[in-house]
Amino acid sequence: MPHPAGIANRQIHSIKRPVTFETLELLEEGARHPAAVNMAVDEVLLRQTRVPILRVYGWQKAAVTFGYFEKWAPLFAEFPDREIIRRWTGGGVVHHGRDWTYSLIIPRPFVNLPPPESYRRIHQKLGEALNGNFMVAPQAAKKKMSAACFENPARYDLLAGEHKIAGAAQRRSRFGLLHQGSVQGCAIPEGLAQRFAACLARKVTPRTFEDLPAAEALAAAKNATETWNRKY
Repeated sequence: MPHPAGIANRQIHSIKRPVTFETLELLEEGARHPAAVNMAVDEVLLRQTRVPILRVYGWQKAAVTFGYFEKWAPLFAEFPDREIIRRWTGGGVVHHGRDWTYSLIIPRPFVNLPPPESYRRIHQKLGEALNGNFMVAPQAAKKKMSAACFENPARYDLLAGEHKIAGAAQRRSRFGLLHQGSVQGCAIPEGLAQRFAACLARKVTPRTFEDLPAAEALAAAKNATETWNRKY
């Protein structure tokens, strides 16, 4: 796997605590991409990687992503000036631009937990990394308020009191597990990416993404198209 020159074998963190993975690669993207490209990068990584990856990334401009089975038309009417992109994962509507966004890309040999438990475990580790007074929601909200993801706490989302501060959506395929998450409405501590990675794995090494042309091609062929985004 590609690594920054000169630090391919450098270990970022080595800690002794219960971990989810023995080894994980941390991809912190400095460049901000359009929403369609951000979604495509995750899929390209899932198809390519042989070890778990934590990807932390930003947005070129304010965007809205929505779950695979959600309807496009109401969102276009509400946000005509934003990028509105369907995710490969499920879940509801998520606003991006000021959130802390990450993805966990886990190849099939490492997917050894059922969906609810993997979701719970990842948010538990995220809560540790945030180092705040947060709890993993034991159950979903009794009443759905809207299609907006952060207005509807689901089981195992991360809460500050009754307020949802972290949610995610997953997709399992023949390549493995894609977990796409967002943190918003709380203070983001410095070095959260490294802290989260260290909570997830015993050994963390840096990674770069050198296949942007493949992601841009996938975005143009699928993620940015009307066929994909207006399919429901």
